[in-house]
Amino acid sequence: MSRLLGTLCGSQPVARFQRSCGLFPASEEGGCSSEPSAEGARDRGACNGAGALRSLSATDRGFPNWVRSGRGPKGCTQKYIVKNYFYYYLFKFSAALGEEIFYITFLPFTYWNIDHSVSRRMIIVWSIVMYIGQVSKDLLKWPRPLSPPVVKLEMRTVAEYGMPSTHAMAATAISFSFFIATMNQYKYPFELGLAAAFVFSTLVCLSRLYTGMHTVLDVIGGALISAVLLVLLYPAWDTIDHLLLTSPFCPLVSITLPLVLCYNYPKLDFYSPTRGDTTTILGAGAGATVGFWLNNQFAAAAYAGDGFQLRLPLLTSRVVAVMLARFFVGILFVLLTRWLMKSLVLGVLGYHYKFPVADLEARRRPEVEVPYKFITYSSVGFSATVIVPLLHQLLGLL
Repeated sequence: MSRLLGTLCGSQPVARFQRSCGLFPASEEGGCSSEPSAEGARDRGACNGAGALRSLSATDRGFPNWVRSGRGPKGCTQKYIVKNYFYYYLFKFSAALGEEIFYITFLPFTYWNIDHSVSRRMIIVWSIVMYIGQVSKDLLKWPRPLSPPVVKLEMRTVAEYGMPSTHAMAATAISFSFFIATMNQYKYPFELGLAAAFVFSTLVCLSRLYTGMHTVLDVIGGALISAVLLVLLYPAWDTIDHLLLTSPFCPLVSITLPLVLCYNYPKLDFYSPTRGDTTTILGAGAGATVGFWLNNQFAAAAYAGDGFQLRLPLLTSRVVAVMLARFFVGILFVLLTRWLMKSLVLGVLGYHYKFPVADLEARRRPEVEVPYKFITYSSVGFSATVIVPLLHQLLGLL
């Protein structure tokens, strides 16, 4: 068993998967040092960290024009060759499905167009799963795959640790919670829903191997953790949902608990975007939860109805047009809210702590990053659940 686990957490299985899908390094010199540090963590000066990568141009190496380049912070560049573009675009698209931006658009879409209860349950699961996953990374401190032999297609997250894969966790949690929450409410084949959830989560999991960002064990661990959390949370779904809608303490708890968790996030010896990403997720969840509670107090109009049940014959051109109108109107307002709150909060914090708004290092300090991202994205969550529905009603889109 120990030998199997050692193999699954190694870089070679990831490299073999990439080669089998037609992704190859341009040359070993185009990679970066694979020597781990004395503590067994990733080499901060290699592609696994934030340092620069030694690389010659494709022309100097004699490679043709279809040699692609992955670029990251501080000029980190890695050359790679794509021999199978079907897998390349499939897994690049699948990787995008695991990004926070997808869930921040998909979750409001379900709230505006499908069912409030489904959206509430997914947001609950998403917030809990992502917090546990992000914290686990910084507590376990397992390195990501080494490059070489692995080709890394993403550079933003190389400063994070690897275990567990939060992309795998989010994809598994969202797809199966959506399936579980809708299978008894809407008329569609059980097998089709199960297959869709499995395919979605599997594609995102495999994309993390293809992009070279996680080991096999990272991905398996992330999917299993989400599955266990879903099993544990499912019996309490109705109770949690009832408390979120009716408890007079809901707004207070929804704001203070995530703030406490964000301010007490595990500290690292270097900057990692995990704390900021976690604050973004918890902030959005907190704002949405307050919105759920407020809507229930004033009996806000619900979107769910017979015309929007998930039955393909009912998806007429008019229904699709209304759904798209709701989505684009809502997203534009959410983006406007995000821009306004980001500018306002950063301006106030910059004035208070005496730093220019463009100072990236100052914005990474906990006393700045936590309130800036929490206030901004809690405003986004609140707007998506309270103000956007009122706007829809005003525009006659209900």
